[in-house]
Amino acid sequence: MMDARNSTGTAGQMPVVGARSRVRTGPGRLRTVLRVASLCLLLLVALFAGGFGWFASKVSHMTTPSNPAKADAIIVLTGGQARLDAALDLLASGKGERLLISGVHPSASRRQLQAATGSDKALFSCCVDIDRAALDTIGNAQESAKWVESHAYGSVILVTNNYHMPRSLLEMSRLLHGAKLEPYPVVNTNLDNGDWLTKPEALRVLLTEYSKYLLALARGIVPVRQTADSVALAEVSTAKD
Repeated sequence: MMDARNSTGTAGQMPVVGARSRVRTGPGRLRTVLRVASLCLLLLVALFAGGFGWFASKVSHMTTPSNPAKADAIIVLTGGQARLDAALDLLASGKGERLLISGVHPSASRRQLQAATGSDKALFSCCVDIDRAALDTIGNAQESAKWVESHAYGSVILVTNNYHMPRSLLEMSRLLHGAKLEPYPVVNTNLDNGDWLTKPEALRVLLTEYSKYLLALARGIVPVRQTADSVALAEVSTAKD
């Protein structure tokens, strides 16, 4: 009888031990998953911070060329008066045959744009084309590629701000396969001594642009194709103004 009771008691306890083992295993697995997730997150943060440091250093050390080599044409991406002034100065000095101003607001006429920049009327009339279709950097690249191809240009000076240059070159290089790009970064604020770390506005601009640059890199996984039904380049002739 004693053996039977002991046997029954032992048999009854076995499932309890197994259940406790399973209960202890659950939190253990959860802790492991959380630990791995935390390590992955820390790694991503470290990669982002390291990449941002490289990006900020690269951008802040860019300088505007004092005497760039002559190219077939010039493209300037709208976004600041300094960009337009620099591009028009390059055109006036004979650094390119024609200038494309990409991303002009649809409501801005040629006369308004010429007056705002204070450029020579004859030069603006003969040698400046206007793109009103582009709404962002991707659009700038698409419209610029069509313009370059239509004129069969082999070399182009690209004018934009220094912080915007890496992403602009990336998007342009995907479409301008037959033309050589010569960057002409416009520097509004000198940050080559690390001042961007102490200037909140500069830090915000760099962080924003770096995030957009990463997204542009990610887009490279999917081939970018230029379709026939994409928005045509809006070149307005002088006769229509």
